[in-house]
Amino acid sequence: MHLFPYRLFILTLLFSISSCIDSKKKDNSETAIHDTELTQNNPKLCCEKSKAQLIISQSPTSRSNTYLNTVSDCLNKEVKDSMVLIKGGTFLMGSSDSKMALKREFPQHKVKVSTFYMDVHEVTNAQFSEFVNATGYKTVAEKPVNWEVLRKQLPPNTPKPDDEFLQAGSMVFYIKKEITSLVDFSQWWQWVKGASWKQPLGPNSTIEGKENYPVIHICYTDAIAYSKWCGKRLPTEAEWEWAARGGLKNKIYPWGDEFLSEAQDNCNYWTGTFPTLNTASDGFEGLAPVMHYPANGYGLYDMAGNVWEICSDWYDDRYYSIFNNKQIVLNPKGPSTWHYPMEPFDPKRAMRGGSFLCNKSYCSSYRVSARMPYSQDTGMSHAGFRCVKSM
Repeated sequence: MHLFPYRLFILTLLFSISSCIDSKKKDNSETAIHDTELTQNNPKLCCEKSKAQLIISQSPTSRSNTYLNTVSDCLNKEVKDSMVLIKGGTFLMGSSDSKMALKREFPQHKVKVSTFYMDVHEVTNAQFSEFVNATGYKTVAEKPVNWEVLRKQLPPNTPKPDDEFLQAGSMVFYIKKEITSLVDFSQWWQWVKGASWKQPLGPNSTIEGKENYPVIHICYTDAIAYSKWCGKRLPTEAEWEWAARGGLKNKIYPWGDEFLSEAQDNCNYWTGTFPTLNTASDGFEGLAPVMHYPANGYGLYDMAGNVWEICSDWYDDRYYSIFNNKQIVLNPKGPSTWHYPMEPFDPKRAMRGGSFLCNKSYCSSYRVSARMPYSQDTGMSHAGFRCVKSM
């Protein structure tokens, strides 16, 4: 269940927040990247949001702006509820770019995936609404936290928090015009009681007018429930990366090696100075409707930016190290369980693709090889999913 609200309670019992430093201070050498993979002040780990670190110090009555308030009136495109046939093949999974990638993306290894179908875009609010209306399903974010389940994910003898911290809710991205430092990212993330997929900012917010936007505040079990309902499943990391590459070989992004193509933005990302100013030069300050940006070579939209996409694999930063480049791994499904030393009791899944919060000078996780640990029972305002189907 949600660990995050509890960590509000135990901030001083765990450790001080130190997650992100100015990217100008980072060492881009491969050695430095590998050595700093699990250090808390690595700028490339800014979106991992270890819930023990994401302790929100803001007042519930904060007047901070949120980039989910923006409603686009420019979307007139047809949103297709369809899938694309992704023909199987062999590729080098992982990164060859030591300047931008993290240790978790190395070494590259040969992977062969079978043919499958993938959703042409991320699951939308409209699609998820159909599921909820048909089944009466309630997401994890809409349910109170079960302490008996939660305490098994925490260190032994951890005291129970007040009931206030066990109410239903989710993590919402906020922005203040001024921040004290880039170390304390609790300044722009807040646990909001009542926030969920249909109330993305909390009580009194709505998804009306955002039917074609990706559904957010979704946990792993929510994504599984939806995918089973429609006869699909979540992609493996290998399937996701093969599809994201769109037929290109060993490229950084779904469209090639250059971040901008013909001086146009290829995805929804953070433009400006993160996290205090978003210029919206890519067309949006926050989430964008699906299919707004160009598709990749396979006809898939938003394989970079917009929202992180949940995969079926457990997350283990060491997983790639078991492979060598000589053998071909057939349809890997990830490690047998999770491994994440910063939060060893909190089950982690892998997610891919980056989000609207990614910035080239800050984390650049919209690269096709980028991987991120995801607390499988925590909803966030920049996490969604898409489905696949086996042949």
